[in-house]
Amino acid sequence: MSAAAPMTEPAIQTDSFDAIVIGAGMSGLYQLIKLRELGLRTRVLEAGTGVGGTWYWNRYPGCRFDSESYSYGYSFDQELLAEWDWTEHFAPQPETERYLNRVADKYDLRRDIQFSARVKAARWDEAGRMWTVELENGGLHRSRFLITAIGALSSPTMPSFPGMEEFRGPSFHTGLWPKEPVDFAGKRVAVIGTGASGVQTIQEVAKTAAQLTVFQRTPNWCAPLHNGTIPPEEMAEIRTRYDEIFQRCRETWACFLHTAHPQNTFDVPAEERRAFLEKLYAERGFGIWVGNYQDMLTDRAANEEVSRFIAGKIRERVKDPQVAERLIPKNHGFGTRRVPLETHYYEVYNQPNVTLVDSKATPIERITPTGIKTSEAEYEFDIIVYATGFDALRGAFDRIDFRGRDGVALKEKWRDGATSLVGMLVDEFPNMLMLVGPHNALGNIPRTIEFNVEWVADFLHYVTERGITRFEASPEAVGEWMAHVMEIAQGLLSMEVDSWMTGVNINVEGRQVRRVARYTGSAENYRAWANGIARRGYEGIGTS
Repeated sequence: MSAAAPMTEPAIQTDSFDAIVIGAGMSGLYQLIKLRELGLRTRVLEAGTGVGGTWYWNRYPGCRFDSESYSYGYSFDQELLAEWDWTEHFAPQPETERYLNRVADKYDLRRDIQFSARVKAARWDEAGRMWTVELENGGLHRSRFLITAIGALSSPTMPSFPGMEEFRGPSFHTGLWPKEPVDFAGKRVAVIGTGASGVQTIQEVAKTAAQLTVFQRTPNWCAPLHNGTIPPEEMAEIRTRYDEIFQRCRETWACFLHTAHPQNTFDVPAEERRAFLEKLYAERGFGIWVGNYQDMLTDRAANEEVSRFIAGKIRERVKDPQVAERLIPKNHGFGTRRVPLETHYYEVYNQPNVTLVDSKATPIERITPTGIKTSEAEYEFDIIVYATGFDALRGAFDRIDFRGRDGVALKEKWRDGATSLVGMLVDEFPNMLMLVGPHNALGNIPRTIEFNVEWVADFLHYVTERGITRFEASPEAVGEWMAHVMEIAQGLLSMEVDSWMTGVNINVEGRQVRRVARYTGSAENYRAWANGIARRGYEGIGTS
């Protein structure tokens, strides 16, 4: 981390800017760079004490991304591409945080970032055509434009077990991990949750804990990451292919280096299918999920074929047949929820120091001062880890009191589901833009971030060049986009499954109804729609 001191300010102060960006993660940093190029006086408000967003907050053991490192970093700076060495094919959190700090250093971004500045509310002033942003410490700022860079998975959710505050030992949510290392050696540890962060944590804690007890409510289909180090000569070769790598990301469905196989599952003989699945299972990254047969996520029989294959792999890797069966999902098919990538995760359950508890069959009743009590037994622990995920897509918005035209609350407007125009604008919220908001193209997120940031910068150039002081998406344009979002989601098996990708989170009030929560079409189609709006003079966005 840089030694540069965070900016501080008195409790009450009102400053005016051309633009305020909420969040200094990957999207906020790049947006600041682009706004500076436009000559806009900008302030970035960041809740943490350093840059990085996801890679600042998520410090839990084993945290890393599962897009290939060289497809994940920024593509806009050739000098940065030439000088930065990725040490692993899938970089761990500390390396990614160092990378984003390097970007902040190179562009001297911290002078426009206010740290320890958690936003409490943002209100639109129609008469002044300005946003007033209120911080939790009472500070006030005003700006012409408001840009949210708050992340799709940045609002941690905690379960509501009775007695959580009574536990005498340390407890942590994976998304709010302390900066100081946590020592698990010789400790009795509980991990609650087996989603992506839970899987990564479990793999690491099992190496040193005296006893690790995993509380699993719903098993997930996991696949091998096959990570490895990148020696200098390979990194040098990768640098020669950056143009090709980023072009590949632009062409694929979800901006990964992998994309769907052009054939359908049953277009090929059984022996050939098996060989293809074995090949994908042995390769790095998300190929087994997003590089599989093109009908895997729409045809039930095709999905069952792949699910049987992965279930067979779990049974091969877990020695105890009963434990293996508990680790095999029964309520959804492979790939219909987010697929965690793992490194010897299933082998962890072969270790004598690891126990798997089915918390659906024997629910957690309460947290006790010394551990966890289920309907069947009471356990003593030294440390509890809550790997209970995030209030995805909407959660970070709901935690800020956004008030648009005529005082309308964004949380109330989205009560029955978020709406947007290409995931970047909301009607009734003038001069507000969202980076990777609801119904945006997810996938390999940095590729979406760069597109969103550059689209926003181009739009603000258009606005400022013409002396426009107010803009707002029309309800008709939002309705047309949302109709497209709904139409393109039809027929996906994932829409039959409860997950954050369908807006369901049982730890959050009002998140029990399945909805289309993200754009499920290709990134290319998403970009075409957004670019079409721009090409037609920002059609559907009223200006004055």
